[in-house]
Amino acid sequence: MKGSLRVIGNVVFVFALFVVLFSYAMFQGGFVSWFLFFSFLPIFIYHIGFLMYPLKKWKVTRDISHHIIEAGDSISATIKIERSLPFPLYYCIIEEVFPPTLMTVDNRKDKYQYMNQPYKLNVDRRIKKVIFPLFKRTLKIPYAIQHVPRGEHRLQRIRIRTGDIFGFLIKEHLFEVSDEIIAYPNRRKLKLVDSFSSYEQGSVASNSQNLSNTNIAVGIREYAPGDRFSWIDWKQTARKNTMMTKEFEQEKRTDILIVHDSCHFEGINPLAFEATIEVCVSLMEAFRKQDNQAGLLSIGEKTVYFTPEHRTEKSSPVNQHLTRLQPSGDLPFSVKVKQEIMRMDKGDFVIFITTHLDEFLKQTIQQFKQRTKYVAVIFIQSSELISDEEHHLIQQLRYANVGIQLLTEKQLGENRIEVEIG
Repeated sequence: MKGSLRVIGNVVFVFALFVVLFSYAMFQGGFVSWFLFFSFLPIFIYHIGFLMYPLKKWKVTRDISHHIIEAGDSISATIKIERSLPFPLYYCIIEEVFPPTLMTVDNRKDKYQYMNQPYKLNVDRRIKKVIFPLFKRTLKIPYAIQHVPRGEHRLQRIRIRTGDIFGFLIKEHLFEVSDEIIAYPNRRKLKLVDSFSSYEQGSVASNSQNLSNTNIAVGIREYAPGDRFSWIDWKQTARKNTMMTKEFEQEKRTDILIVHDSCHFEGINPLAFEATIEVCVSLMEAFRKQDNQAGLLSIGEKTVYFTPEHRTEKSSPVNQHLTRLQPSGDLPFSVKVKQEIMRMDKGDFVIFITTHLDEFLKQTIQQFKQRTKYVAVIFIQSSELISDEEHHLIQQLRYANVGIQLLTEKQLGENRIEVEIG
């Protein structure tokens, strides 16, 4: 409606100016008045042509360098405009209309210096470029998007505005050009202080021996190429007069369940929540490299469970879920985890990843500890935003022999995060 009124107003203004000059020439007469009228005539014809020029028939496309990236990466894009009629245009303003999901930046580990002030990472992304097309049929406008945050981002609109040299007339059109950018969670380097290994739990044999547990010998056998020198049983070697080595029980995989807090609550720290996503996907990748099975239970408005058989590659359902995941729901995590955790099969190790602690969650964790081998809690929050109550609950969990680790901006800002969960 506004666009139609603007066009009507522009037409009335141009014709009014033409009528005024023509009337002035007719009634005044003389060389000067007619000179002004004929001098304005080409401008009037140009404006009429400009008003009739079909801006909306331009072919506008967008070419993006990478549609699938990792959070924190930057991409380059090019807007291409093709027009069949080379009508002379003095200028064009090209604007990329960004979605709300791109109104933050992800500086990877550097972003955690603002963990106590996450709003400082909010930005007003604007890409506006002025070009002077004149008679050109094809126009290309390159630009870059820096520090793309995690998530699925849909670029859907490009706004083009143009006008005459005097600024009398302005035309604008919003082109629907859809492209999607998927920024998967950033995978951090983790250092697991104690590796998960078990000789009595689990059902699948590991592909390799855990060297920290090779002191559990179950027999002896003849030496074979590739056996370690430290495995040689010298007493049996001397007795049988042949090289004998110790034989070890084959290590079993450890079943691990990661419980991620995806619930929304008043005052949630969005940067701490991003850290839970990064730690979660990095933990699952680290366990996979150790040949351990790790399942994921994501508890938010909806509860989603991924079995340990799910991988963490970029195209996997687990990674896609963590890419789209945002805090949701009305019930607190402590209530929902009480409802959901009892329905799940207990694992050898259960790891809770959360940004908020309360008394009810502490009691739930202590109760669950009685029905599983080991329970750990990874609590992620800015050191300045941890309440006195949460400090008290952390101490109580430690007294209850629940492994709890606090990750703040200090630990998250390191190149490698040290995780003590074993």
